[in-house]
Amino acid sequence: MKQIITTFLLFICSLTFGQTYKSIVAEADAFYNNKEYKKSVEKYKEAFKLEQKSGNDFYNAGCSASLLGDKKLAFKWLNLALKNGWSNVRHLKSDADLTTLHTNKKWEKLVSEMQLIVDKREANYDKPLQAKLIAIFEDDQQIRREYISAEKEFGRESRQVDSLGKIMMYKDSINLIKVTEILDKYGWVGADKVGGQANQTLFLVIQHSDLKTQQKYLPMMREAVKNKNASGSALALLEDRVALGEGKRQIYGSQIGYDNVTNKSYVLPLDDPDNVDKRRAEVGLGLLADYVKRWDIIWNVEEYKKQLPELEEKQKRQK
Repeated sequence: MKQIITTFLLFICSLTFGQTYKSIVAEADAFYNNKEYKKSVEKYKEAFKLEQKSGNDFYNAGCSASLLGDKKLAFKWLNLALKNGWSNVRHLKSDADLTTLHTNKKWEKLVSEMQLIVDKREANYDKPLQAKLIAIFEDDQQIRREYISAEKEFGRESRQVDSLGKIMMYKDSINLIKVTEILDKYGWVGADKVGGQANQTLFLVIQHSDLKTQQKYLPMMREAVKNKNASGSALALLEDRVALGEGKRQIYGSQIGYDNVTNKSYVLPLDDPDNVDKRRAEVGLGLLADYVKRWDIIWNVEEYKKQLPELEEKQKRQK
């Protein structure tokens, strides 16, 4: 299964003139989520004509190609993932999306090359701490995969989704205890000490926590970004969550609301909508118009500004 590092459910976006690399990748991801692997592969091909820098995108493309049955293309993209910095060999070896590749002679070569890179990089890692964080990461993401799948199959208001939501809340509470213990003891541990996936776990668990906890660790994450121990784009999401939790407007437009009456998603109250893309670019986020397509939202800044007072009232009523 392709790696998931957020809880977002991606929807199919329609092609528009002048699409960015990120928007095309988002479409490829959406097709993957809908098990339309041929369309997903075509979108990845389209995206890679524009840019070939992201190891994570190449890996996800390899998963789609593997599920489509195009082994040659799958290995090509997986090797490009390796060349572009993707080296989560643990995930590679356990990924069910790639099972059909295991009998191919190229598989062992790929795994061996990736393992050599990992062994060299991780020579000075805190292995026990890394293992603990990766276990939390997998626990955090697995329940969310199940939740998203149930939401798609049975509907947002279904008994199955309600049950999984309660399980997710319980797991989040347990994982939060573990992560706050780590943060209080070690600080915001960087990828150079535990690896990228383990480092990402810290953000994932904190962003899923209550407002008081988010407020407590937000300054620590800000400092971690300054020290290159956390990503600015991840910090932006936490900044938005905290701002909204405090009754303020979000800054980067990362948080999306859902109206049960209209069955439509919308951008939660946003400060200075005219300059949101400038702020997003500063932290490594793509255009808001591309981002919100994932929820079938068409971004129109002038219309949004007209709707903003109503959205703020709606947000107050939901608190």
